[in-house]
Amino acid sequence: MPTIRVELFEGRTVEQKRALAAALTEATVRTLGGSPGSVDILFFDIAKHDWATGGTLWSDPPPPGG
Repeated sequence: MPTIRVELFEGRTVEQKRALAAALTEATVRTLGGSPGSVDILFFDIAKHDWATGGTLWSDPPPPGG
C-alpha cells in the first residue's frame, strides 16, 4: 500500500495531524482497498522561510496592494 508524504507549514497541532492521518487513511482504504495498517503517512513540517512560491518566500510580507 502507499506511503503518503504530507508537507505543510509548521504549527499544526498533534490533534490536527491525527485527524488528517485518520481521514487520509480512510480515503485511501476506501479508494484503493487494503487495510488501514498498510497505509503509512509521513508529516514534514516546513518553516515558512524554507518554502517559496513564485520566487517569493512565504515568510516575506506580501507586496503592497497584494
